[in-house]
Amino acid sequence: MSGIRYLWSPAPTPSLPVRGCDARFPVRRIFCVGRNYHAHAIEMGNPIDKATMRPFYFMKDAGSLVESGATVPYPPGTQDYQYEMELVVAIGAAGFRVAEAEADRLIHGYAAGLDMTRRDLQKAGRDQGRPWDLGKNFEQGAICGEIVPAAGLGVLDRGAIALQVNGQTRQSADLSLLIWNLRELIADLSQFYHLQAGDLIYTGTPEGVGAVKPGDRLQGHIEGVGDIALQIGEPE
Repeated sequence: MSGIRYLWSPAPTPSLPVRGCDARFPVRRIFCVGRNYHAHAIEMGNPIDKATMRPFYFMKDAGSLVESGATVPYPPGTQDYQYEMELVVAIGAAGFRVAEAEADRLIHGYAAGLDMTRRDLQKAGRDQGRPWDLGKNFEQGAICGEIVPAAGLGVLDRGAIALQVNGQTRQSADLSLLIWNLRELIADLSQFYHLQAGDLIYTGTPEGVGAVKPGDRLQGHIEGVGDIALQIGEPE
C-alpha cells in the first residue's frame, strides 16, 4: 500500500551475497535444527533415537544475521560463548506440507554457517524448562557465508564439514552423518510452517563444539559449498 508513514525508518532487510549474481538473497526467517548429528547429541547429553523421535527446531531473528568475515563482539551475559559449524539451506520457493520427494524444488542454494551460542544461558533455560532464546537468539549470533546456488549441486547428502579455531581443527565430520537429511528436514518443517523464499535452515552441527574468547579466529569449510570466517572481538 502506497502512502504508508512510519514513526521512524524501518530496519533494512537482512540479506546475503549470492555467488555469481549481483542480486542479494533477502532473508525472511532463520530456522535452526537441534541435535542433528548423533555424536553432537551425545556430547550434549541427549542422544537421539530417530525411530521414535522427530526433528526439533528453534529460531533466530533475521536481524541477528552477520556476513562471513565480520568481527563480532563477545556477547553480554555469558561466560561460555560457543561455536556450531553448520550447513545452511536457503529456501527459494514457497511450500507447505511438502512431500520429501518434492523438497528439492524449494532449495535455492546452500551456505556455510555458524550458529553462535551462549551455552551457559541455553543450559540454564533447558534445566529450568524455559525457552532457549537467551542462549540462541541474540544480536550477531547467526553468521552466514555467501549463498551458493543449488544448480549443479543437487540435494547435498555428503561432503566434508569442518571448523578451525586459531588454525586448530575443532570440528570435522561429513554431511552424510546428518540424522535427518535435507529432504526430511524440509518436509517435516513444512508441516508446521508455510516455508517461503528467503527462509534459511541451519541444519545442525557435528560434535566438537566449544568455547571461544576475544581474539579467536574461526574458519570453516563445507565441501562443494565454501568457506566462512569470523573474528571474536572484545566485549562492548
